[in-house]
Amino acid sequence: MEKIVIIGGVAAGATAAAKARRLSADAKITILEAGPDISFANCGLPYYIGGDIKNRSKLILQSPESFYEQYQVDVHVNTKAIEIDRQNKIVYAVNTVTGQKMAFEYTKLILAQGGKPIAPPIPGAEQDHVFQLWTLEDMDKIHSFIENRKPKTAVVVGGGFIGLEMTEALVKRGIKVSVVEMMPHVMSIMEAEIAGFIQQEMLSYGVNLLTGKAVSEIGKNSVTLKDGIKVDADMVLLSIGVRPTLQLAQEAGLAIGEAGGLLVDSTLKTSDDNIYAAGDMIEFEHRVLGKKVRIPLAGPANRQGRIAAENALGKKHEYKGPIGTSIVRVFEAVAGITGLSLKAARAAGFNADAIVVHKEHHTSYYPGSELVTVLIVYDKDTGLILGGQTAGYAGADRRLDVLATAVASKLTVYDLADIDFAYSPPLGTANDAINMAAFVAENRISGYSPSLTVSEIDEFLNGKEALWIDVRDVFSFEKSHVEGAVNIPLEMISTVLNRIPKDQLILIYDQTGKKGHQALRTLIGAGFTSVYNVSGGFESLSRYVRAINPVNFKINLPLPEPKKIGEKNNDDKKNISAEEIKKEKSNEPLIIDVRTEEEFEYGAFPGAINIPLDELEYRIDELGNKDRKIILYCASGARSAYAVQILRAYGFTNLENGGGLTRMMARLRNK
Repeated sequence: MEKIVIIGGVAAGATAAAKARRLSADAKITILEAGPDISFANCGLPYYIGGDIKNRSKLILQSPESFYEQYQVDVHVNTKAIEIDRQNKIVYAVNTVTGQKMAFEYTKLILAQGGKPIAPPIPGAEQDHVFQLWTLEDMDKIHSFIENRKPKTAVVVGGGFIGLEMTEALVKRGIKVSVVEMMPHVMSIMEAEIAGFIQQEMLSYGVNLLTGKAVSEIGKNSVTLKDGIKVDADMVLLSIGVRPTLQLAQEAGLAIGEAGGLLVDSTLKTSDDNIYAAGDMIEFEHRVLGKKVRIPLAGPANRQGRIAAENALGKKHEYKGPIGTSIVRVFEAVAGITGLSLKAARAAGFNADAIVVHKEHHTSYYPGSELVTVLIVYDKDTGLILGGQTAGYAGADRRLDVLATAVASKLTVYDLADIDFAYSPPLGTANDAINMAAFVAENRISGYSPSLTVSEIDEFLNGKEALWIDVRDVFSFEKSHVEGAVNIPLEMISTVLNRIPKDQLILIYDQTGKKGHQALRTLIGAGFTSVYNVSGGFESLSRYVRAINPVNFKINLPLPEPKKIGEKNNDDKKNISAEEIKKEKSNEPLIIDVRTEEEFEYGAFPGAINIPLDELEYRIDELGNKDRKIILYCASGARSAYAVQILRAYGFTNLENGGGLTRMMARLRNK
């Protein structure tokens, strides 16, 4: 009879025990868990503190009793394994509550001890208002402290997953939060522009971001940074990383790998043929990078637990390795990463490039459409997808899963370009953001559309003078733009080609990159040779500047619009009455903007009246004399052309289609 002893519960250990029982009805299976809980939802801890999860009991997935009842597995909690006798195949343990010593024989041993939060040697870190979050007990202490002490300020040290999730949780509890992060931006594993999207959301909710800084001391009511800044802190959360739990394995003489984790082979077997390991304590070869890494994530830990159990019971299931897919939601903003970043890909020796697109997560005409960002890292020589990142308020998770599948399956950008994704107006677009990203990558690879990501631009501009051309509308330009940029809306660029110097380096940007590509093709078609489109446009530029202070270009960004927990936008709509229209002098043209109210409020031609196209027929009586001069315009000229037809059908005779807003604004410039 097999005797399977598993050291550690939660993700990898509990999963291994359950899988082992399904594979063998008669094996004796024992779990030794050093803590009080065998299986709990550790990823859910911040959401209980923040109030999203109301019932603590929902975080408890199994008890020793329920685990035995369901799987006939003996579970010993508060039981710390203190020695592995590999020769005699015995694990010695001690009950940390009673002091009782125990011995457990095994035929196969699975180590699943996970990791522990790194405890930095910061003076003051031992105080009772300083916390880490890893277990239910940690969660209870934080929850109790907030309930009883009612802190008004908090400092979160570390801008990784747990740090950001806890930032949201504390804000939801009414606490003013400051985040201190040593790296230049939060979520340092992500590209700066993706992190900038998260940082903008945090700023909107009043979070104080202190990046590129470190803590030197924790006081009773404040934290002192190494540059001397003091930050108010009635409570402090330390969240700076996880270290694998390796003491037991090291003392048993098991091999440790180059990345600092327990060394295992493709079957998750350690250097001992009878001992397997899974979860946060192991290192494994990254599927894309080709070198050993530690990736402490719940998903890989669960899958590794299953595989370790299979192989301990005689199967041969090879683990192909992690790709590092992870995602975070901070307030309403979501961002995720899979595979390699551009920097990591180039550092690993790949001839890598990247592109970014921002596209509606479902059709723009269906209510509720939000931009979703897709960044793809690929090998220029083969088109092989090496990694990707996504961000947005909706749809980022779905696109990240597609990119993860592409990385794991070794797909190319050419493969992604041709995949049929699910489409229905409320759910997607005919060409999904993934398709569009692949198209843009193809264009960069072929040279058809030379582009630069925002992370490349600063270094690219070293020692160079560039002309920045902003092809957005004048209202967007006036709100914020690259310092020194020239505003030439896309619709006007073909009319001013003779004013643009052909011998100068030109960087073009629009809002999301699409119109920038059109403008670039216009210039290339006119003989310009040193032109680049900014991948992702101003959307990417502004997010990058939220995260990083570039050296070779500058953007003065307005503060993000403030948001509050639970607050929804209920903007009062502007309704133009018939009386307001009749006040117009009859000898002056009536200018009607037939765009939507939201478009009109963003910026409009001076003196224009907003009557959305859908309302025009119902408001005919408001327009007065049918021979009065009426100029209609919209965003591009398409809707206004339709409006002209409607008014003609109702007998209006003096009509002009003013075209798009850009052409209307050009009238002012030409006066």
